[in-house]
Amino acid sequence: MTQPAADPAADRATLVLDAVLRLFKPAARLLLQNGVSYGAFATALKRVFLAAAQDELKARGMAQTDSAITLLSGVHRRDVRTLLRAAPAADAAAGAAQRREPLSMASEVAARWLSLPPWIDDRQRPRVLPRGGAGDSFDALVASVSSDIRPRAVLDELKRLGVAEEGDDGVRLLAGSFAPRQGFEEMSWLLADHLRDHLAAAALNLQGQANFLEQSVHVDAITETSAAELQQAAVAAWKQLRPGYLALAQARFDADARDARPALRGHRARFGVYFLIDRDKES
Repeated sequence: MTQPAADPAADRATLVLDAVLRLFKPAARLLLQNGVSYGAFATALKRVFLAAAQDELKARGMAQTDSAITLLSGVHRRDVRTLLRAAPAADAAAGAAQRREPLSMASEVAARWLSLPPWIDDRQRPRVLPRGGAGDSFDALVASVSSDIRPRAVLDELKRLGVAEEGDDGVRLLAGSFAPRQGFEEMSWLLADHLRDHLAAAALNLQGQANFLEQSVHVDAITETSAAELQQAAVAAWKQLRPGYLALAQARFDADARDARPALRGHRARFGVYFLIDRDKES
């Protein structure tokens, strides 16, 4: 008896679902460690599926009706109608954007401090800056980004995030890159930004819609000492690569801000590196 042919779409759906479930385990543990249960997450996930369905329908040039969103997302039409018309979500998003403004300002200041003269030394390292006065001061650095925010406020934010300190000799950038170690809310934003873009690049590659850089080196069956040595090597490689790339990114941003029409400045790019040490083969 002839067996029915396998459905390629069903096979792809199973493969993609299995892949997403595998990568989701660390996220599920993070949720549980911070008191977010499956029920709360499942409810919140409806809104994510609705937003994704809207984006997909827009990309296909199709009308974003309640029926179309329900059919594509699998979310009940009643929930579609309720969630898409809920004003508090938009208000919450606006509030989150406002709370992120200080982090964005601090990040831009740190980026310039790490990449541009006169705020780096001959070895491309961030200098200890005088607080004010000269053109190579911390105040001048902040003013090069925006004249609308007081340098004192930016310095306080950098200190709060644990990436800068102020002493008798001036202001010092503590971190090798802008990576806050204090402020759980700010660190959660960075987690979302980094992993979202990494997953977006991988998903586009898998769908054959792009060919973005996505590479890693994996080694197992090594000792803790060897793993620590590899981590040090990874950090050193990133430090060697970062200054030139960051300088180019800053130069392109400044040139586009000066020369390009606003309508042409709708693209963004992110380049990242990660490193993991784990005792388990499956995480």
